[in-house]
Amino acid sequence: RPRLASAEMQGSELQVTMHDTRGRSPPYQLDSQGSLVLAEAQVGDERDYVCVVRAGAAGTAEATARLNVFAKPEATEVSPNKGTLSVMEDSAQEIATCNSRNGNPVPKITWYRNGQRLEVPVEMNPKGYMTSRTVREASGLLSLTSTLYLRLRKDDRDASFHCAAHYSLPKGRHGRLDSPTFHLTLHYPTEHVQFWLGSPSTPAGWVREGDTVQLLCRGDGSPSPEYTLFRLQDEQEEVLNANFEGNLTLEGVTRGQSGTYGCRVEDYDAADDVQLSKTLELRVAYLDPLELSEGKVLSLPLNSSAVVNCSVHGLPTPALRWTKDSTPLGDGPMLSLSSITFDSNGTYICEASLPTVPVLSRTQNFTLLVQGLPELRAAEIEPKADGSWREGDEVTLICSTRGHPEPKLSWSQLGGSPAEPIPGRQGWVSSSLTLKVTSALSRDGISCEASNPHGNKRHVFHFGTVSPQTSQAGVAVMAVAVSVGLLLLVVAVFYCMRRKGGPGCRRRREKGAPPPGEPELSHSGSERPEQTGLLMGGASGGARGGSGGFRDEC
Repeated sequence: RPRLASAEMQGSELQVTMHDTRGRSPPYQLDSQGSLVLAEAQVGDERDYVCVVRAGAAGTAEATARLNVFAKPEATEVSPNKGTLSVMEDSAQEIATCNSRNGNPVPKITWYRNGQRLEVPVEMNPKGYMTSRTVREASGLLSLTSTLYLRLRKDDRDASFHCAAHYSLPKGRHGRLDSPTFHLTLHYPTEHVQFWLGSPSTPAGWVREGDTVQLLCRGDGSPSPEYTLFRLQDEQEEVLNANFEGNLTLEGVTRGQSGTYGCRVEDYDAADDVQLSKTLELRVAYLDPLELSEGKVLSLPLNSSAVVNCSVHGLPTPALRWTKDSTPLGDGPMLSLSSITFDSNGTYICEASLPTVPVLSRTQNFTLLVQGLPELRAAEIEPKADGSWREGDEVTLICSTRGHPEPKLSWSQLGGSPAEPIPGRQGWVSSSLTLKVTSALSRDGISCEASNPHGNKRHVFHFGTVSPQTSQAGVAVMAVAVSVGLLLLVVAVFYCMRRKGGPGCRRRREKGAPPPGEPELSHSGSERPEQTGLLMGGASGGARGGSGGFRDEC
């Protein structure tokens, strides 16, 4: 046992002597209490240390202390087998190697599959085992390598594997470092084959004519085997494609491509009782354009009858339905029209659909034109509250008509509006006339007429009793009176003006003799007495306000 250090009391002081440092750096030290100090613990410090005490005549005593140095290993590394491992091997195959480096004490490695610990022995056997190898590095630390061997199963194709290094820590604690997970590439024979329609199809397996169709074949063997895709015709295989993907694409499929298709997996490792071929039935749905027994336009006389047939060819068997203005008229190929009226005008649609292929349908339509005498409707005049109309009342008359050819609307009086279609009433047109009520309208009425090549119809509006308007009659009488008065006044003024300029007018004094020097006028014998008395205002010769007054005589 090499002596590392010693200490003796020299008086009241402790005398320390270092004997053999064994090349340690930094060297051993003793503190003031005589305790051995190891600065920067190293793996090489892991050993038994003995302390010896000598007490003279009392004898000698010693005690041993064990120093353990712990080092956490580096991250755990795993190296899986990159090759293809066959599940058909009867013995265990190398799966992976796990490394845990530079730890102390040496770690322990365990293996896991899908998170579950694998209990594998260290002895070689066909089902599985593991081997381990420990290496002390130059640093004195320890590295552990573990290799796992297993006999694989087909279930291991999706399994995840990893390893873990378990290491110790002071005070009885432990740690764990897990490696990344990995998967294996396995070789196993085909046991099951699936063959299906990969394109959109109905639950019954129908595809539409013109669609792109994919047929998909998959075997569960690994690696992927070769697939042969074929079509059966008269019990003979017509090879369409051979590949490792198992896909067959038919672009713009036609009804002639309906039939039986097959897929065969070329896996020679498969068991003899495994069915490596599968078939399916490709059913192509189609619907040809519809044909009507009548053309796009059907003209029929009013009150007549007709039958229109709608024919179609498709697979599976199509269903037919007739509609008009989104209203169902009946199912089946035949549409019966009886006692048709102008209401029968419109577009009739025959729709063909495939119940098992909802996305496939076709339509065909025709327009029915009903020809006949126009139908005329007039908006009746609402009666007045007092029971009669007055002259000058304004009224708007409306007439509506329909028929084919489209009728022409006319009024017995000018001023009617042009005929225009009525919104929401198919085939109807209307015209209006606004006028003032007169006594002539009360007597004769006013009419509207609808006419087309098939004839005409006429409606007369009657107003009943029409009373003169009171306020207008008074104004008329007053206007006449004023006119007559003005005429008389003009005549009188004209007459007076004419008489003033004639010999029949003179001035005379009412009483007494004329002034001196003025001769007295006398009537000429030729004057007629009746001229003198014109416009005299009476026998007295007018008012006599005083003596010596003058007056005119005409």
